[in-house]
Amino acid sequence: MDDNILAGLIATSKSPADYKIVGEVLSIEPIAVMIRKDDPSMKKLVDDTIAGMMKSGALEKLYSKWFLTAIPPRNTSVNLPIGATLKGLFSAPNDKPMEDYVKK
Repeated sequence: MDDNILAGLIATSKSPADYKIVGEVLSIEPIAVMIRKDDPSMKKLVDDTIAGMMKSGALEKLYSKWFLTAIPPRNTSVNLPIGATLKGLFSAPNDKPMEDYVKK
């Protein structure tokens, strides 16, 4: 299961301290932004905006807001530090398809 979903389930459980996400990552499944296929100017705008947020640190701050601090309505923190793969993508954004991430 995705680590962010697991972390959310742990955070909202009766005893969060009883659980921990462990072991190796079994698969990487990139999440995408879907835009119309034949709109290169929109793709460029989206790519440039996300890449700019990555390079400026704004996207990491946004990640911290939603995954490391208490969020409404329960004011519970998911407590999921940014992983090495995502951190690496922040420094080298790309638009590779999911197939490029499949372990061979």
